[in-house]
Amino acid sequence: MTQRKQLKYIHEGQYVAEVYVELIEDETGWSPYLSLEDAYKLDDVRDSLRRGNLESAAKHGRIYELHPVAI
Repeated sequence: MTQRKQLKYIHEGQYVAEVYVELIEDETGWSPYLSLEDAYKLDDVRDSLRRGNLESAAKHGRIYELHPVAI
């Protein structure tokens, strides 16, 4: 079993969060997968962004605000 870090992007409304998680790889057919802790972390970030609580979401990663581009 090996673990490697991967960057995940969570998009909610006008915000995007960059969150690092550990992917677990093993010989089973379910590989790679997240730990339960990392899955809950992603859910918490998504819920925080949805509620507009940027301080809570920023505890787990970087937060970006999206703006439309007029062409």
